[in-house]
Amino acid sequence: MINPTERPESTQGPTLVLTGERTAPGIAEENYWFRRHEVAYEHILAICTDRDVLEAGSGEGYGADMLADVARSVVCVDYDATAVAHTRARYPRLSIEQGNLIDLPLADASVDVVVNFQVIEHLWDQPQFVRECARVLRPGGVLLMSTPNRITFSPGRDTPLNPFHTRELSATELTELLTDNGFAVSEMAGVHHGAALRALDKRWGGSFIDAQIQRALDGEPWPTALTADVASIRSTDFEIHPDDIEDSLDLLAVALKPSEQT
Repeated sequence: MINPTERPESTQGPTLVLTGERTAPGIAEENYWFRRHEVAYEHILAICTDRDVLEAGSGEGYGADMLADVARSVVCVDYDATAVAHTRARYPRLSIEQGNLIDLPLADASVDVVVNFQVIEHLWDQPQFVRECARVLRPGGVLLMSTPNRITFSPGRDTPLNPFHTRELSATELTELLTDNGFAVSEMAGVHHGAALRALDKRWGGSFIDAQIQRALDGEPWPTALTADVASIRSTDFEIHPDDIEDSLDLLAVALKPSEQT
């Protein structure tokens, strides 16, 4: 897998300004979160190969650009005009439209795969969005969705810690959302720290994530050791599997739209 920060397409245009709402490649302090998202895209490359793909909520565009390496076609939809302009400038091989995700600007049954990574937790009308995914998918199509695991991302809370999130989901809640709105869940997996990241958890007082968040909240320069550890992270330092789903960092669902009856 080519590192997205080394792709010719991804070197064009400025870096998208971070607000806390999305991640982006090539930002040193953001490397942990970027790699944690990158591994999910790598996980689904085989599913997207030679298929027409929609990324609904494409953000900076790096994920859709990865999928374009293997897909027959990739179209992106994002609500944010700044992100859309950035994606057009930086990833010219992608087709991108600005639009509301609960009213996707695509025809019925026009794509084979919908990818929706780290987006559902931002939406107010989650059921309507899932129904829109079912509408634009062809019979037998696949919805691939990732989202922070509410149990570990906002532990002990009914409201999200992240101010950009409207509703976070557990594995059970994500399954219910998908099955209640036209899909059958064929796989529910979780993103976990691998061995190297578990060692970093120990090194940084039990949580490598908390160590980063605390430095960011303090507004102070990061210790050299923390900066080096963050820079060292690669997508291969994460694991994706269905075990211990309630302890996972992020959820990754594979959901199928029923085929037409014959």
